[in-house]
Amino acid sequence: MATDMPPQQPTLSEVAERAGVSRAVASRAINDAPNVSRAKREAVRRAVRELGYTPNRTARALATRRTGTVVLAISGDDPELFADPFFAQAVVGISAALEETSLHLILCLATTAHGQQRLKSLLDTRGVDGVMLMAMRGDDPAVRIALAATLPVVFGGRPLCVEPEFYVDADNIGGARRATEHLIRTGRTRIATIGGLPDTEVAEARCRGYREAMTMAGLEPYPPEPADFNESGGAAAMHRLLESHPDLDAVFAANDNMAAGAVRVLREAGRSVPKDVAVVGFDDLPIACQTTPQLTTVHQPIRAMGEEMVRMLIALLAGRRPTPLILPTRLVVRDSA
Repeated sequence: MATDMPPQQPTLSEVAERAGVSRAVASRAINDAPNVSRAKREAVRRAVRELGYTPNRTARALATRRTGTVVLAISGDDPELFADPFFAQAVVGISAALEETSLHLILCLATTAHGQQRLKSLLDTRGVDGVMLMAMRGDDPAVRIALAATLPVVFGGRPLCVEPEFYVDADNIGGARRATEHLIRTGRTRIATIGGLPDTEVAEARCRGYREAMTMAGLEPYPPEPADFNESGGAAAMHRLLESHPDLDAVFAANDNMAAGAVRVLREAGRSVPKDVAVVGFDDLPIACQTTPQLTTVHQPIRAMGEEMVRMLIALLAGRRPTPLILPTRLVVRDSA
């Protein structure tokens, strides 16, 4: 009795014959290897589409010593971290850039001992071709794990524990300086700052920009009030600032979440924003337009940061040595200042 046989998958040899190239050239083109002309690469891609060819991932990994997978490790222990608007935008940028390649993405939380061991096992077994790191804190073990693996590593932002060779960052110092200068231009002189987590480079850089602007204007900088980069942390920091500096007339917060918390506490305390106390944030996240009044803030290109991290990692995978990038920021003036 006749049985239905599954359709036979097209082979690499058939792709090569359809494209009019050798089997070796077809293999190099499919695996994004160098030394293949644009015309031949396009001919192979066209043949792959026409035949419906799907590369065998195991064979491809053995042939190229590549897995076709990269990992994004973030210092955090809560899966909901990826829903945070900042990280969500960064992941959207990373995913958009990866869509132009054949690479797949693994997300990894790397704060707990378990998360760090998972990352180490992934890298030790060469389960990925490259690593992207974000939100590293202090002397972060994830940084040491990644750098010890001798794989291409790209940082989104810079860690405090090491000066990375390859990174994409925003102009945090310049953005914070412009934010503070804006407050000074509007006549504010008693400007406090909510500085974020003190064991992060981004908080240190934004506090530095604030201090530079205050010093250049002949004003005494306030000691930064630390917080956890979230709205509740910003609210708690604002309570402390009102107790220690009840005469303040402006606040620069190192991100929009903390600025939103500060605005809420100021209003609850009977302080008008911006009449009594002006507030400026950083990031230009959706929450900046959801506060009352809407936040003046520093826009940083978060999605572009994710895209550039992928492009830098791809350059490293291709044997090139890209230049670190610092992306520009700009002030967005709204009603809070």
